[in-house]
Amino acid sequence: MTVQNLPKRLLRIVAYAGFTLLLASIVLVAALRFFPTPTSAFMLHTHIDDLVAGKHYRPIRHRWVSGSQISKQMFAAVIAAEDQRFYQHHGFDFDAIYQAYLTYKRGGKLRGASTISQQVAKNLFLSPARNFGRKALEIWFTFLIETMWSKTRILEVYVNIAEFGDHLFGIEAASRHYFDISAKQLSASQAALLAATLPNPIKLNASRPSPYLIRRQAWIKRQMQNLKM
Repeated sequence: MTVQNLPKRLLRIVAYAGFTLLLASIVLVAALRFFPTPTSAFMLHTHIDDLVAGKHYRPIRHRWVSGSQISKQMFAAVIAAEDQRFYQHHGFDFDAIYQAYLTYKRGGKLRGASTISQQVAKNLFLSPARNFGRKALEIWFTFLIETMWSKTRILEVYVNIAEFGDHLFGIEAASRHYFDISAKQLSASQAALLAATLPNPIKLNASRPSPYLIRRQAWIKRQMQNLKM
């Protein structure tokens, strides 16, 4: 191989690697349409954080349950709290993004406008890092999820991998930890309380709800009553 041919060879290698990763992502998302997710990128990253911090190994508390074993109140609560246009958009809520931009432009706090689909893509496949490359992958995986999965499946995966506390993931583990009941038995009030912690489940503790968390829970319950599901 001559020096002149080296750039072309490298370009082919990069192209083949890119195509392989592209195909692998499609196959992975297609498979997870039917099979439970045994873990997620965020769960694995929790172990990495512990390792970097020099902490002793702590197991992740997580147990997958099917959608039929989850209270409908929980699905209503996460939609009310996180993404009220969930059934209207196709993965990206451009109206919410625009409103967040206007708020920031007027001097307000920059707030997230991620949909539930985007959060599934991020939590399941990616790291918590914030950079352009990760955002591009989030867009790609969100597109695949919305294309290959039903809305029901997206919600099922979301509540099964969402973080609800320190080393605590998924609605079944959260229900048993906080209320000593199964996810199927969650009431509207309990579901709203768990959904209220989702922006920051480490700081917002459902075992010791702060006045802010209680107000957010009440707001979510009111929104749940207005939802048409």
